[in-house]
Amino acid sequence: MKTGSAHLPLHYGKAPAWLFQRMKKLAREITLCIVDECGPDEMLAKLSDPYWFQALGCVLGFDWHSSGVTTTVCGALKEGISGIQKELGLFIAGGKGKASRKTPAEIESYCGKSSLDPAPLVYASRMSAKVDNTALQDGYQLYHHTFLFTKSGTWSVIQQGMNEDNRYARRYHWMSNEVTSFVSEPHQAICCDQKGKTLNLVAHESEQNCLTSTTLAREKPGTVLSELAKVEELLLPRHHDIKPLYVNKKRLEKILLQTYERQPETFETLLGMVGVGPKTIRALSLISELVYGEKPSFLDPARFSFSHGGKDGHPYPVDKDTYDFSIHFLKECINKTHINALEKKEAFRRLSKF
Repeated sequence: MKTGSAHLPLHYGKAPAWLFQRMKKLAREITLCIVDECGPDEMLAKLSDPYWFQALGCVLGFDWHSSGVTTTVCGALKEGISGIQKELGLFIAGGKGKASRKTPAEIESYCGKSSLDPAPLVYASRMSAKVDNTALQDGYQLYHHTFLFTKSGTWSVIQQGMNEDNRYARRYHWMSNEVTSFVSEPHQAICCDQKGKTLNLVAHESEQNCLTSTTLAREKPGTVLSELAKVEELLLPRHHDIKPLYVNKKRLEKILLQTYERQPETFETLLGMVGVGPKTIRALSLISELVYGEKPSFLDPARFSFSHGGKDGHPYPVDKDTYDFSIHFLKECINKTHINALEKKEAFRRLSKF
């Protein structure tokens, strides 16, 4: 299921080298501790919690409220466990910008080393991005996609989109447990500090709209375009921020020809088709609502959104000595594998107090 999202102010720049090198080391030791104590699946479960992820960013010394916490923490985790993924049973693919487009190839490479079938993992990676960028149109364009999975086939997604108009970024978390459909209420929780105008086609209230949209996608392009012409003559409701004149009819006709030839049976199949993007889905949803009376949901599922300091001095400057001590302390916890479980838990309790 989708486990949540977080809203973060859009910050530019990157972590200084001296901090990022420490972040990689500390992220590695934290991951080793959790995997050693609870297993790799538990690490994914923790990362899929937007609040735990935010707390991890604070522990690693990055800004507690910056959009960069997503890309930097994911980068530190990926580089931190580089070379020991197979031993951990935990693999991290993707990243920011161009790195996100390498996700399928990285998944296939890792699966080749662990005897896992990459097909369902690649599909999960692609569909989670499709849902957050196309089925859930909230004004945030995805630019970061990190896909994590374990040797058991459990997966998690951490991805982020940006809205340059309000200068905020929104982070989306996914967890494979209990996923029954990518297009019907996949969210367990979405946390942010503001709402916006959203076309939410994965809400239960949008089910009939999606069914009608899928039926329209199986019609001849001329039929759909004639219905779109009817929409242009109607007065759009106030809550709808989509205007037919934004749709390129020639482009739409080309895509509709593909959907007509493919004859998608479900909305998920339609959504997953190559070339079917936000504008095509908006056009079909618009016709479904205004011509056939099947309303989609416009409710934004977002609700609301310190240990070593932060790179910008908030809540206080990073204490390098304390940071290095934490890395050393965690290493000692892992190295002393002969201590019993009770002593190990007590060590972690002392660490939390420290």
